[in-house]
Amino acid sequence: MVKFNAYTSEEIISDLRQHVTATAVHSDVTTLKAHENDQYGVQLASGLPLAYIEATSAADVQGVLQTARRFHIAIVPETTATSTVSGSDAIAGSFVLSLAKMNRIKEINPVDQIAIVEPGVINGDLDKAARAQGLFYAPDPGSKPISSIGGNVSTNAGGMSTVRYGATKDSVLGLTVILADGRELKLGGRSLKQAFGYDLTQLFVGSEGTLGIITEISVRLFPIPLGGAITGQAFFKDMGALADAVAKLRGSGAYPAMLEALDAPTVAALDRYEGTYYAENSGAMLILRLDSYNDLILATTKQILEENGAQNLALTTDATQAAQIMKLRRDMLPAVFANGQHVMEDMAVPLSKLAEMIDYIQQIATQLDLTIYTAGHAGDGNVHPTIVWPADEPEVPATVITALQLMFRKALALGGTISGEHAVGLLKNQWNNEELGPEVDLVQHQIKALFDPMNLLNPQRKIN
Repeated sequence: MVKFNAYTSEEIISDLRQHVTATAVHSDVTTLKAHENDQYGVQLASGLPLAYIEATSAADVQGVLQTARRFHIAIVPETTATSTVSGSDAIAGSFVLSLAKMNRIKEINPVDQIAIVEPGVINGDLDKAARAQGLFYAPDPGSKPISSIGGNVSTNAGGMSTVRYGATKDSVLGLTVILADGRELKLGGRSLKQAFGYDLTQLFVGSEGTLGIITEISVRLFPIPLGGAITGQAFFKDMGALADAVAKLRGSGAYPAMLEALDAPTVAALDRYEGTYYAENSGAMLILRLDSYNDLILATTKQILEENGAQNLALTTDATQAAQIMKLRRDMLPAVFANGQHVMEDMAVPLSKLAEMIDYIQQIATQLDLTIYTAGHAGDGNVHPTIVWPADEPEVPATVITALQLMFRKALALGGTISGEHAVGLLKNQWNNEELGPEVDLVQHQIKALFDPMNLLNPQRKIN
């Protein structure tokens, strides 16, 4: 069908170059193909973008928005493109707006215990810079060495320390956001308490780039705890027993900073990957960390774990041994992913329902004859079942889709969510009615229309 376009691609690119740093705009096919899909998503791009823009300033962002409004071009913001839910896969004919070069740590203030950063700053780099001044940045997703603060804020990323320090939202004090119409909003501030006006800061946290473009972030830092940390591991007969032990430890007042669970297939995958023999111990592994402790906390931790079936409990204050234990948790994903094609999911349930959710996942694996590796952040009820199928399968098996649907609905039936920390992206945006209900779904669309009436910002993500 013939389309009578008002403008050519060349005219649109020419207008873009007038409003953005000239070297920031790329329209060659090689570059566009390289930025068509996220690194870890499922490649849901609808086609090549029209341009890839490497913004270096808020003025660049405003320039991109100006051209986008004039020509009604969708904008897909990204930083490191590490989304697992295809949150920044391209839309055909869109502008992919990269904020990766906006990567300055503008301030670390030990007295106020805050940092002010641009969105392209890598999570792990901020933490290292803070630690050099006696502080640390608490949110620690598994992608800590490669994901950006901007992406973490946009998805409200979680991580291993959420059990004690909360998710990304709990560390965000303020944001600078540019709206679709070009206005710049400064939200929140430097103080730890803020109660004036509507909490627009938290509205933008987790909004996945659909309401505005975040150009600056103020985050809370914590002093490094005194006395050193204890890191440990223990083994249980199965994940159900591990979940019961975690629930009791979580409620004990010991305040663990990490409680990570790996089921028997995951431990076996780690053994193959690392050349270890942990799978010989038992059916599930718990990795834990206490950021600070005293004799009572230590004794209570040991007593609760042992009374609830922990075997081969080993705790250490040695930094080298602790790093080896933590490496097991960080290597868990590559160990599992090495077994074929895969999809890793992200459900969270109330702590009291964790054992039931884990048992159900195991039942699904048996019922549908699937290989499912289950691990996750047991301390906050967040599980990551990873379904693996043969590398030579040309399509995702129907049983995999069925398993995901069953697990999603079970998590919702237990009072949980189908996205604990990975966001929604393109992968789950059809589940809004099922999780939120039609009334809340409608309000979400009304909020989107208020901030982005032309639907230019990351359309089809977060809500559909």
